[in-house]
Amino acid sequence: MRTGIPPPLPLLLLLLLLAPGPGGAQGCPAGCHCRQPQTVFCAARRDPTVPWDVPPNTTGLYVFGNGITTLDADSFAGLPGLQLLDLSQNQIASLPSGVFQPLAGLSNLDLTANRLREVTNETFRGLRHLERLYLGKNCIHHIQPGAFDTLSHLLELKLQDNELQVLAPLHLPRLLLLDLSRNSLLGLEPGTLDTASIEVLRLAGLGLRQLDEGLVGHLHNLHDLDASDNQLERVPPVLRGLRGLTRLQLAGNTHIAQLRPEDLAGLAALQELDLSNLSLQALPPGLFDPCPRLRLLAAARNPFNCVCPLSWFGQWLRESHVTLASPEETRCHFPPKSAGRLLLQLDYADFGCPATTTMAAATVPATGPATQEPTSPPSSAAPTPPPQPTEPATEAPSPPPATRPTARPASQPQDCPDSPCLNGGTCSLDARGHLECLCPEGLVGPYCESQGGLGMPPTPAPGTPRPPQALPLRVEPASPTSLCVGLQRYLRRPGPLGSLRLTYRNLSGPDKRPVMLRLPASLEEYTVTQLQPNATYSICVQPLGAAWAPEGEEACGEAHTPPAVRSNHAPVTQADEGHLTLIAPALTALLLAALAAVGTAYCVRRGRAAATGAGGKGQVGRGQAAGPLELEGVKVPLEPGPQVTVGGAEAPPGRPECELSLMGLPGPPPPKAYT
Repeated sequence: MRTGIPPPLPLLLLLLLLAPGPGGAQGCPAGCHCRQPQTVFCAARRDPTVPWDVPPNTTGLYVFGNGITTLDADSFAGLPGLQLLDLSQNQIASLPSGVFQPLAGLSNLDLTANRLREVTNETFRGLRHLERLYLGKNCIHHIQPGAFDTLSHLLELKLQDNELQVLAPLHLPRLLLLDLSRNSLLGLEPGTLDTASIEVLRLAGLGLRQLDEGLVGHLHNLHDLDASDNQLERVPPVLRGLRGLTRLQLAGNTHIAQLRPEDLAGLAALQELDLSNLSLQALPPGLFDPCPRLRLLAAARNPFNCVCPLSWFGQWLRESHVTLASPEETRCHFPPKSAGRLLLQLDYADFGCPATTTMAAATVPATGPATQEPTSPPSSAAPTPPPQPTEPATEAPSPPPATRPTARPASQPQDCPDSPCLNGGTCSLDARGHLECLCPEGLVGPYCESQGGLGMPPTPAPGTPRPPQALPLRVEPASPTSLCVGLQRYLRRPGPLGSLRLTYRNLSGPDKRPVMLRLPASLEEYTVTQLQPNATYSICVQPLGAAWAPEGEEACGEAHTPPAVRSNHAPVTQADEGHLTLIAPALTALLLAALAAVGTAYCVRRGRAAATGAGGKGQVGRGQAAGPLELEGVKVPLEPGPQVTVGGAEAPPGRPECELSLMGLPGPPPPKAYT
């Protein structure tokens, strides 16, 4: 085994004693490590060719960081059972026609970080069962029309960080994830995305000035849209028709200087919104009223004018229980007395509002004094503090002591001034001043608004009959981070059916708020991903009619995700412009304790500049991969946030410093994530 950095002497001696002979372990190629069942790791071999003596029963072959420059037409002959092939971080510049044709059963192919320049109609011929294809971080500037059309089972396609200037129409009816980020696609023609089932679409850093109705307006199954770091001048109106959208990233569109409540109209299902690094000076009251399910908001690195029209924001955050990401970077820019202060640390009086006056955002100059006449008491969007002597908002000589206003409003009471709790719930304030509702038995929800499980209607008035109990729903574990939900009953349902609403909630964690998804009515089953391992989830499904209105009985079920399986074999590599270092994995269970300090994480250093050094560009981030079939299952907090753990190693705040490839899981893939 060759490494770029010599390991410590005791470890080196141990590895020399346990290393296989020149021919490797029995049936294992030289320079590789094999483990059952049928998985071969050939990392950092420094060999320009694919190993020729891979066992024919291999199902997972990892040949990353080997310095491979070319592939022969018969490089993978004799591997009919191969399901996962990782060729990432090599130096492959071209692919012979039909090179993958012998791999008829291949479901996962990773060619990330090579030197590919073109994809032809012959490149992936024969891969009828391919589900995940990763081509990011290459030099691809041309894709022949129809190059992916034969991949009828493709679920994920990643083309980020290439040199594409034109993209031919993609006809992929089962595709669920498409990443086109950071190419040179300044314009995407209407009809380019013939991907009706797509759930996740990443269009970051393309230089887009608008999102065309013909491009994304028909993607009614879209849940997650990343349009960050573009040239958008406003929130695209086409988003109002994407009623199933739960996550929207607009960070880095620095031309957006104003938002209106109608910009978010129709996004009632939205749960995460990233408005970081725009040019916002104000947030009008009621801006987020169209998004009642919002729970995560990023607004960092905006030049906020902390004057009276913005005074409602902090109180709204506390009352709505929305989490503000990066509060330490959400600061005031003006006026000078508040410049640099944290927005959430300002009191009502700090915004320069007269103590008994409600200011209208549309009529108050951004930098002028507050001179409006007193009006009626403000709404909940702009709460009025306890009465104080009236004083203009502009700085002036101090009045006599008898008329000096108090610097801060009276202290917050320990119970809620106006209880929002429904159905007899008891309202109180927690240690941070956030509203909490203690619900009577049988009621759930942030405001005790629902009865029993998820999706149940509110408690009926006394004397009215209770709704019937939900029908049973088949929910089965698919992996440590996913559950499979049977939907066959809705295919047999008579009459037209618009779509399905799937609601799930983690019954084991502290946050039991529901997550809602809208599904097409043509699925036999659906796999809910990005769940927590070793947790109990409640899942409910209800048929919907026109305008997303319930029209049928709800079915519910519960299931427990299996515990996470920790691998003990994955090598650790570090990449620095093609230079890789490998620390050998544990060879047997008996040596686990001796090699525990070595670590078992694999990641590629991305070298991405910090947010402050790269113009402050940043958005709500997710992990890139978690395993060969659960590649989108790692959740990452908003950036910059607390440190996250990826493969046992801490990454800096925000996005992890590494992107995991197909080697996240070592053995044969678990059951298919989608059918």
